[in-house]
Amino acid sequence: MSVNKVTGAELAAKLLQDVDDEHVRAATRLLGSHQDGLWLRRFTEDRELVDAAGRPLIGKTGGIDWDGLARLLRTPRWSRRASAGEVAVLEFAVSLVGDCAVNLRQSVHAVDDDDFQLLLRALRESAHGETV
Repeated sequence: MSVNKVTGAELAAKLLQDVDDEHVRAATRLLGSHQDGLWLRRFTEDRELVDAAGRPLIGKTGGIDWDGLARLLRTPRWSRRASAGEVAVLEFAVSLVGDCAVNLRQSVHAVDDDDFQLLLRALRESAHGETV
């Protein structure tokens, strides 16, 4: 999948084909909205992240490997090239899907107002389904 010719939202939509789980949908849309898909692009392009996770973070079937992301987040120094806000958004997204505990106080202090709104929207979508 060429990630340079699509927006983050379009990239997220491609990854969500045939996905019914609202938590996965909300988390993926969050990652697609954050900095125009920064993390989704890095999952496909950043060899260092893939190596740290020990496996591809976007599966051959096109979905995000959430277990691989949880493993990545437990890897020391995986985030050297990411800001605190970028890391907070990724941790929040992974926590919506599964095995990643987040400290909400740290998360909300690490993100700017726009990203805070993205986190709130993702939490709402995860709890209640897609919202407009």
